[in-house]
Amino acid sequence: MLFDEVRRSTNQNMSRISTKKRHSIRKAQAATMYTRLEEEIGESTILFMGERVEVVETDREGLTLYLVDKLPHLMEYRDYVFPTLKGAVARPFPERRITVDSGAVSYVVNGADVMRPGIVGIPDDIRKGHPVQIVEERHGKPIALGIAQLDAGEMRDRTSGKVVKNIHFVGDEIWNIEL
Repeated sequence: MLFDEVRRSTNQNMSRISTKKRHSIRKAQAATMYTRLEEEIGESTILFMGERVEVVETDREGLTLYLVDKLPHLMEYRDYVFPTLKGAVARPFPERRITVDSGAVSYVVNGADVMRPGIVGIPDDIRKGHPVQIVEERHGKPIALGIAQLDAGEMRDRTSGKVVKNIHFVGDEIWNIEL
């Protein structure tokens, strides 16, 4: 899987994502992208609006970055548009926030998937197969992004096992990308 490759290469030698193309997008294209973002984070989409939106095609299959006013604040992964981790930190939004306890933080920021015992908060808007932000409980800061493996209710009913696949974390090559 794409982010398993990212995690392995990041941990081994901090390889970088290469950009293939970078260009501004038309207002109609930006509107379509923002509609897709709104499907994931609702009204908070307005936080990510900007004067200029550029698309950055990368050498990683399935990963496209969107620069909002020259900052990599949005990404397209699979069929979803979602804020990057830097976007979530710079422009905090309340949707799709799974909260982990302090014992899980060091594992998650090193690329580990999120296990059910480490979770202390699961909001109702979590949907299986959709992106989520993973936040630490003390300050509520995003530390990673993942793909939910279960819906919110199923996740709450679980007492063990992996419930979020980590796809982007502090210090990975998306976080460290230089444009």
